[in-house]
Amino acid sequence: MTANNQIRLVKNVRIKGIACALPEKVEEVMSLSESFGAESVNKIIGSTGVERRHVVTEECSSDLCLSAAERLISDLGIDKSSIDTLIFVSQTHDYTLPATACVLQERLGLPMQTAAFDVAMGCSGYVYGLWMAGSLLSGGGSKRALLLVGDTISKIVSPTDRAVAALFGDAGTATLLEFDPSAADIPFVLGTDGRGAQNLVVPAGSYRDRKGHSTQTNEKGVRGPYDLYMNGAEIFAFTLARVPALVTALHEADAESGKAIDKYVFHQANRFMLEHLVKRMKLDRDKVVLDVKDVGNTSCASIPLAISLHTGKAGGQICGRFMLAGFGVGYSWAGCVAEFENVWVSPLTITSTVNAETSL
Repeated sequence: MTANNQIRLVKNVRIKGIACALPEKVEEVMSLSESFGAESVNKIIGSTGVERRHVVTEECSSDLCLSAAERLISDLGIDKSSIDTLIFVSQTHDYTLPATACVLQERLGLPMQTAAFDVAMGCSGYVYGLWMAGSLLSGGGSKRALLLVGDTISKIVSPTDRAVAALFGDAGTATLLEFDPSAADIPFVLGTDGRGAQNLVVPAGSYRDRKGHSTQTNEKGVRGPYDLYMNGAEIFAFTLARVPALVTALHEADAESGKAIDKYVFHQANRFMLEHLVKRMKLDRDKVVLDVKDVGNTSCASIPLAISLHTGKAGGQICGRFMLAGFGVGYSWAGCVAEFENVWVSPLTITSTVNAETSL
């Protein structure tokens, strides 16, 4: 076992299904040519692999997750009264308070016995959510958990910041997990290095700097204190420093299974970063899921969305050993190896603004 990566084993937990939702509005990256010039935008597309993104108008992350959850519950034929835990993972919550999970409990019609709470995580958020839901199920505190993971990062991106304007899209996802004594163990690796927090940050708007006095990331004509700031070079260096060790630790933890990994699904940061990781770790490129062309970087939603896009428009059941790994904002990283045994993946849902909840 790699010395710097603790293996956290989750037992008796099965992933039953995944569903994803995108907003109907689509923005072409080439439309940014007026701001940055066609040559510059073509270079951005060539590096990131992103040609277009789905972005919200009035919708929130919760609206997208709601659509995904309703589709998944319907497809699986699940009795809503059997769902006893609801976890909402996002960096773009509806309100400072109450917790968005509480609002979603009511909107979904889940029973009042449901434990519902929010988790503020980004790029590693999906795997963190699997670990939290799985730990509750494994420990006997829950029998069936609904994990809702989504972000609307387009709301906090400055359209004049070439580092991020062409990169981020919006998405919401739903994953159903349940207690099952016959399920294969799931090894997790989790880690944090808060020294990198300043390299991917929105400095103002919450309680550290509510009124936007911060100037640490300001750049006139590019971004202000309420806009997302990303130091791409530092994020890239962090990824190369942490992800290979994460993958190695998971390979070593999974070695006893005697089975090969069928698919690697990493956080879909951008094409350049993922292809660099594949070469550095000498992975079989055919086993690595890479699909950012039409959706961009969707933050915490990117892993389940990549699985959905890889499965295809019609959806269906998938099987195999999947290594999932998220990394980024925080700095934070998380990975696991999950046995997908006839996991249902719903057809991708495209939402409309008419489904948005405008107020309490």
